[in-house]
Amino acid sequence: MQVETTRFGSVEVDDSRLLHFPAGLLGFGRVHQFALLQPDDRGVFFWLQSIESPDVAFVVTDPRLWSSDYTVSMRREQSEEIGLRGNTTPEILVIVNRRESGITANMQGPLVINPENRTGIQIVLTDRRWTTRHELVSVSPVARTVSA
Repeated sequence: MQVETTRFGSVEVDDSRLLHFPAGLLGFGRVHQFALLQPDDRGVFFWLQSIESPDVAFVVTDPRLWSSDYTVSMRREQSEEIGLRGNTTPEILVIVNRRESGITANMQGPLVINPENRTGIQIVLTDRRWTTRHELVSVSPVARTVSA
């Protein structure tokens, strides 16, 4: 499938990389279809690119690469909404943001994806260990000055 993006132009995407979020994402309820773009085989960051809106894209990562104790608890109706059953292990992604002080992730609002039907949901965790600006990488003031 050809996907139009404002960042990369027209991109060919394999159907296995397409994701459907029936309720959209928080703040983006009208956008439901996405493609998961992988810049390279070694990277830990991906682009979650809207198929419907070329200018809507998010950098995402697997939170367990950054915090080995990261877990997601879902209510039964949330699991049912994406068709998640018993033994199926969901894929978990979090949205990444670049800030002046480094890179943070929204660990409080993970994206949970059923790998069998490629359907996802964004949930909000009540566990106070995780925030919407969980620091992944910190950049020292000296490094910020050098790069400016």
